[in-house]
Amino acid sequence: MEELLIIDAHSHLWLNQDTSVNGQPIYQLEPNRSRSLFFGEERQMLPPFMTDGQNTAERFLSNMDYAQVAAAVVTQEFIDGLQNSYLRQVENRYPDRFFTFGMADYRHPGFLRHAEKLSKEFKGIKVPAARLPRQFLNDEMMQMMHLLEQEGKILGIELMDGDAQVGQMKEIIQECPKLKIAIGHFGMVTRSGWLEQIKLARHKNVYIESGGITWLFNDEFYPFPSAVHAIKEAAGLVGMEKLMWGSDYPRTITAITYRMSYDFIQKTQELSEHEKRLFLGENAKQFFGFGKLPHLPYVKNMSE
Repeated sequence: MEELLIIDAHSHLWLNQDTSVNGQPIYQLEPNRSRSLFFGEERQMLPPFMTDGQNTAERFLSNMDYAQVAAAVVTQEFIDGLQNSYLRQVENRYPDRFFTFGMADYRHPGFLRHAEKLSKEFKGIKVPAARLPRQFLNDEMMQMMHLLEQEGKILGIELMDGDAQVGQMKEIIQECPKLKIAIGHFGMVTRSGWLEQIKLARHKNVYIESGGITWLFNDEFYPFPSAVHAIKEAAGLVGMEKLMWGSDYPRTITAITYRMSYDFIQKTQELSEHEKRLFLGENAKQFFGFGKLPHLPYVKNMSE
């Protein structure tokens, strides 16, 4: 049987989490740095065994190898602070395993100059629009979109719930029809109006990735049958070839294992084997341009 290619289209890495969002500090707590102060409350940000708070590429690769995940896309978010320096190192060190996004601080005018520099260093640029003002698309942001299109870069973006920012995305797509766009968090699938974000993938160069889908369906928990139904519903609107699996590692593996974040798809009877192959890896390989990937044999657990 042909080996199933698995690529994670949405993950996070950092050496240190110390930042602020909307004037509220977010930082790792002492002595157990797996926990963070997050918008005024203590949260288990990392799996509890990561007591030093270092969410490194090497630890992720150990999880990937164990779960037979061939490659991963590493995105960014304001709640982790800018991680450009570390992510440049990661992609340089492991170019066959990671695609990393650069990110500027769009919360302050003048970010375009930094974005221009980042576009020379990264294959993609991330915009966490959900944490920006609802009207995030200003002249400077549109200039950056044109820059990314001209340089053949990928835009990674997450939007506010429902259709709050869909109109602005349509404007970007119209202005920059050749810009490749990956919309994250599966359109915030558990929120009202999520299908309006999914429908953006009817445009040729727009794809949807499912980073955070297990977090969004956390109340239901494994094996997340409603998540599977949502994937089928989205595929009915835009085609399975426009959808990609993402884990949102490491946040989601405070509740489940890394393998569990995709094997509910692998084990479901609701999707065909062809649909699983597209969703779990083949779409991401084509979209992000991964080359030759490693063969990762299954290794038994001690309990087997």
